[in-house]
Amino acid sequence: MSFPPLREELRGLQPYGAPQLDVPVQLNVNENPYGPSAACVADIATAVAEASTTLNRYPDREFTELRTALAAYLSRDTPHGVVPEQVWAANGSNEVMLQLLQAFGGPGRTALSFAPTYSMYPEYARDSMTRWVQGRRAEDFSLDLDAARSLIEAERPSVVLLPSPNNPTGTALPPEAVGVLCEAVGADGVLVVDEAYGEFRRSGTPSAVELLPEHRNLVVARTMSKAFAAAGLRLGYLAADPAICDAIRVVRLPYHLSAVTQAVALAALRHAPELLGRVDELRAERDDLVAWLRERGLRVADSDANFALFGTFPDRHAVWQGLLDRGVLIREVGPDGWLRVSVGTPAEMATFKQALTDVMEEGPA
Repeated sequence: MSFPPLREELRGLQPYGAPQLDVPVQLNVNENPYGPSAACVADIATAVAEASTTLNRYPDREFTELRTALAAYLSRDTPHGVVPEQVWAANGSNEVMLQLLQAFGGPGRTALSFAPTYSMYPEYARDSMTRWVQGRRAEDFSLDLDAARSLIEAERPSVVLLPSPNNPTGTALPPEAVGVLCEAVGADGVLVVDEAYGEFRRSGTPSAVELLPEHRNLVVARTMSKAFAAAGLRLGYLAADPAICDAIRVVRLPYHLSAVTQAVALAALRHAPELLGRVDELRAERDDLVAWLRERGLRVADSDANFALFGTFPDRHAVWQGLLDRGVLIREVGPDGWLRVSVGTPAEMATFKQALTDVMEEGPA
């Protein structure tokens, strides 16, 4: 018997997490490379100072002001608008997802997605004691809607997790996918469209937020970690039917969003135009990166995110290590032979390109 007496299915497992290494160019966790301005930092500092005067009291457990601000932000993506009662937030989209599984998954229920996809999804299912089923994407990482619908109808999952753009591939869902799969899920479950990288989608591509009035079983998740340049804030949120938000309130921990978190998130939302101001530049840099990688004979998944999945390599770890030896950290993730690189500043991308050129021509250092 092991000590402490860990759950049997957790024995021998390692905690999730990308390598945290101090290197000059860090392109491994899809962060926004551009930090907030001095004006934004000053506003955040003032907001934190004000919140600190009441730290002897518990925060607003319904985070009413923040829900209102998030609803206003999401309303930009839909002609129907979003009201505060449709919004929920937590400590990063990871907690949002776990709360969804706690509310709608559990013993005797099934969660489903399509690989390759975000590696935390099966862990959410495991931690909530939900059966996990994983379909497969096509060779180009797109989603075969007919196959997806058939699998959903066969397995009758309580929760379907579909990122768009997908991580680690960057692939966006086709516009018709959400409606088709919401109908396949039906009243037996919820379809979660994870738009963690949604702000990076190509111009003219709609957000699933537009479809909320049509599908009561639809959940659209977002985060402030990526396009909002606020990974250190840890604020994720979702939009859904108010009944879904009310269900999550049953499983949330008391006062799960601190007063400081709420204050910082509100300040960041006040500076949304600035924090999102580099999104167009990052999109252009992404497209240049994809073209550059393909010009070198590499396979690259079509990306609507702020990263590119590329390969294939007989020994991807050797390539990863060769880049690291040259001061560039990327992510060893996805199917065998593939690597993922985040989009950084022009200078960071130039360093990455030179390092990858050297590795491919000379081999690992």
